[in-house]
Amino acid sequence: MSSALAYPAQFLREVSRTRYFATLFLPAEHRDAITALYAFSADVAAIRDRAREPAAGEIRLQWWVDALAGEGHGAVRQNPLAAALLDAISTHSLPAGPLRRLLAARRFDLYQDPMPDLDTFEGYAGETVSVLYQLAAMILNGSEVANGDAAGHLGVADALIGHLRALGHNAARGRIFLPMALFAANGVTEAELLSGTESEGLFAARDQIADLAADHLNKAERAIRALPRALRPAFVTLPVLRAELARVQGAPTPFSAPAPLSDFGQLARMGAWGLFGR
Repeated sequence: MSSALAYPAQFLREVSRTRYFATLFLPAEHRDAITALYAFSADVAAIRDRAREPAAGEIRLQWWVDALAGEGHGAVRQNPLAAALLDAISTHSLPAGPLRRLLAARRFDLYQDPMPDLDTFEGYAGETVSVLYQLAAMILNGSEVANGDAAGHLGVADALIGHLRALGHNAARGRIFLPMALFAANGVTEAELLSGTESEGLFAARDQIADLAADHLNKAERAIRALPRALRPAFVTLPVLRAELARVQGAPTPFSAPAPLSDFGQLARMGAWGLFGR
């Protein structure tokens, strides 16, 4: 493997181990393209943490918008993540529209406004996470996958579980990514979330969000069963998400993130699901 192809995999392994492990279960002929897609998403998701202020984040997002539009000329391909993504788009005729919408949705990350409600969150999750599952399935399928229910539901579950894990981390930085309306319905204020104040309402809200995530996981699994088995590797994170959800639900406080599953635990669950799942 050339260094240009190896870099996205190395980057993904460092910043998003679950996605990296998921690529190990892909057919070899499609692994580079899907790895490039996941690495692009991981890079964009990290912009908020790297940028000192929203303006700097906006500049980085615009750089990616220009790269997808073919602007920037040779300088774009000097970035190994961009070069790998553009190769994947070209080789597999991927639509650029969903990737541009991912970039637009990530503008939310740059600012301090709380996520208002569940509908808005599900839209955000669809544009930033479900799209990864859908495009990965498209690459495996060789064409668009008509039924997007598997990607849609798994993306929302993935986002809910990830942000439940990161609730304390984000709140300490003035950010609320989970639907504020669900917390408010349980008597939890924005100020209480941002200050790390525990309450019965906070635990009730966590349980409701966890139940929503579990429901999306169940719907995703049913939808995956209806797809050709060759597309299963695109959704191999599902058993890891189930295990992570259980760990989040068992955490002593919604503000404490449980330790992630071990590398072996993730790989074992993915392997067993891929071989024996129905």
